[in-house]
Amino acid sequence: MPGILLGDEFPNFEADTTVGRIKFHDFLGSSWGILFSHPRDFTPVCTTELACAAKLTDEFKKRGVKMIALSIDSVEDHKAWSKDVMSVSSAADKDLPFPIIADDKRELSVKLGMLDPDERDKDGMPLTARCVFVVGPDKKLKLSILYPATTGRNFDELLRVIDSLQLTAQKKVATPVDWKPGDKVMVIPSLSEAEAANLFPNGVTTNTIETTSSCSLLIFDLERFG
Repeated sequence: MPGILLGDEFPNFEADTTVGRIKFHDFLGSSWGILFSHPRDFTPVCTTELACAAKLTDEFKKRGVKMIALSIDSVEDHKAWSKDVMSVSSAADKDLPFPIIADDKRELSVKLGMLDPDERDKDGMPLTARCVFVVGPDKKLKLSILYPATTGRNFDELLRVIDSLQLTAQKKVATPVDWKPGDKVMVIPSLSEAEAANLFPNGVTTNTIETTSSCSLLIFDLERFG
């Protein structure tokens, strides 16, 4: 199936949404963006996901990330479903704080490789998988995660990954397993110790692991650096 790879420029598609017709790059402007797809409107797992996303809107805004969802139903269905979503999020008196793309012809889902061949609707048509695309201000794909239609996403993990992406886009570092903001990070392996010392004048910690081939890890405390 067609798709998009990390580092590719994300397609500047046009689509109808719950806030009108958009051109994706114009919608993003100079912001980061996250696009997450859903198999179908009015389904239980999708509703819990969108309700969670709605509750976390301020967290995404703090990170300068614009949110947009996609499902394979019409704008009219999306608007009706949005009311259910906001009710589940305990904010029934408010509007859904981000748009939903209408992909009822599955054109965008096919273009971006988002269909789940194992999950089909009552007419035998494949449903959209639970895709996540994070797009940088340069309009290039920074992250893609593909969940089957039967498995809901963890939005706390998505926020954690965005924190890592934004940090590593600015600093020559990598984030280790289970990293969270405030934890120590690693200097990227392509930097020499001398280069690391120059970039991080507050100092780094070098840990040498004795294995069949010795490996040095240069670690620094982001709070000390910052």
